[in-house]
Amino acid sequence: MTSETWQERVRDRLAGPAMAAIGMAAIGVSILLTIIIGLMGPSPMVPALPGPAWHPPYSLALAPDPHLVVILATAALILGGLGLLTALYATRSPAHLPTPRVQPQGKARSLPQGKGRSQPQGKVGSQAAGRQRIGVFSGGAQTLVLIGCTAAAILAFLPPSGSGDHLNYAAYGRMVTLGLSPYTHGAADLPGDPIADAVENPWREEPSVYGPVATALQAVASWIGGDSLRLTIFVLALFNAAAFIATALLIDRFTRADPARRLRGALLWTVNPLLLYQLVAGMHVDTLAIACMVAALLARARPVGSGVLLGLGVAIKVNAGLVALGPAWELRRRPARLAVMAGCAVAVVAVGYAIVGPDAFEPMTRTSKSISHVSFWKLVQGWLQSIVGLGSAYRGEIQIGSLLLLALIAWSLLRHHAPAHPDSLPPTGAYRTGSLAQGPHPSPSGGLEAPVVAVGLMVAYLFATPYILPWYDGLAFGLLALVGVSALDGFVVAHLLVLSLAYLPARVDGQPDDLLWLREVVRPQLAWALLALTVALVVWAWRVAGRERTPPALAERPRSTP
Repeated sequence: MTSETWQERVRDRLAGPAMAAIGMAAIGVSILLTIIIGLMGPSPMVPALPGPAWHPPYSLALAPDPHLVVILATAALILGGLGLLTALYATRSPAHLPTPRVQPQGKARSLPQGKGRSQPQGKVGSQAAGRQRIGVFSGGAQTLVLIGCTAAAILAFLPPSGSGDHLNYAAYGRMVTLGLSPYTHGAADLPGDPIADAVENPWREEPSVYGPVATALQAVASWIGGDSLRLTIFVLALFNAAAFIATALLIDRFTRADPARRLRGALLWTVNPLLLYQLVAGMHVDTLAIACMVAALLARARPVGSGVLLGLGVAIKVNAGLVALGPAWELRRRPARLAVMAGCAVAVVAVGYAIVGPDAFEPMTRTSKSISHVSFWKLVQGWLQSIVGLGSAYRGEIQIGSLLLLALIAWSLLRHHAPAHPDSLPPTGAYRTGSLAQGPHPSPSGGLEAPVVAVGLMVAYLFATPYILPWYDGLAFGLLALVGVSALDGFVVAHLLVLSLAYLPARVDGQPDDLLWLREVVRPQLAWALLALTVALVVWAWRVAGRERTPPALAERPRSTP
């Protein structure tokens, strides 16, 4: 046995069951800690919910020590992020080798191994062992889906944690039931109201920035909950958990024919501890938009249904509209189907905004000019002010810079399109899905597929936008589960982990004075980490594209010696 073969076998053993077990254990502990934080009741992480005690959601009302809760949340995030990275690495294809492709007809063909050369025996053994490892782990994909869905259901019965956004949702729904427009009023306009009074600073005067479909669901929850904030929040939590579980089941169905991809899909979405922390325990409306967009991409063989789903997603949260550019690109050479899909999407959005009125656009326009404290554009703003002066916020210049950066990142991720192997077939459905930076499969009309384009644009947006919050990353994970594996998984996990630690917690009210340093010191410093991640992402994408564009003859030519 050669030294190289022995090292590969040792690496396979270490990177297989042991690493996967460690990653899965860390994920499990992280999810458990997230559940415990909600179960303990009101704290700096969990806003209090007035209302009859017998109304859900329920907690033990233990009044935990603020420092303990923050420590538990920090542990949940770090364990969850590192565990997810470990599990993704341990369960991915061995040595990043291609998996066998299903043959539709005739004799099965072997994968290309180079001109006139057979694959080294050690590499073949490593590949076979790795595929066996994937087979073993993928048998637990169904279990992971069950665990993740169960955790989401449990969290729906616990008070939301991490931020106070759910209080805003309840207040906006309350305004609709009282005959007020949430797009022109804030919670401060309803003094003495049992729902609006719970909204926390600094959002008491802010109108809604969400779309008409989100507002309609919030109004339904308010109609059911009445004067009980607890019951109103519980109905919203049920909507949110149902959307998360529906997305999980869609991803699982789409990837079911490929065990490795099914396992990866469960890790990226269903049992992802960072998403359970942010989207489910945090109960953010983004979950609803993600469910619509994932369903739209999977249903795009039916232009009418896909268009309606795209419109619903945009009518929940407008920045989800970037996903629609994926199907638009894929269908650019099929104008009739594109017109039907786009027409249905536009019709849904137009009807929704016609109902709520033009006042809904002003809050979104104002928010689009904001710069979050953890964004590295805050650093740029500080540099400009130190050089030129404090007389301007430089929001216009930063908006232009962010658009240019978005274009650069998107081009870096999508420019290295490689044609698909002619024998490849989709795992399910009528579309094939490849990966960014590792040879995406072309769409039926030629070029990049809709999910690949959507992922590239959404990741570019998340890394480039001046206003970023942790739960925004959820859409990238939902889309990543639809494309092939690449190092982009790690970049997005790291991005969400840094954002989650920066907004620990994403609240102003109810914070002890001795924990203010988390917001005033840690949060601005983590902007440097996001800047480093963004630079690393661009460098990685360009390096991978350069390697893919190197002609095989040049890549295999021996280097000249002096």
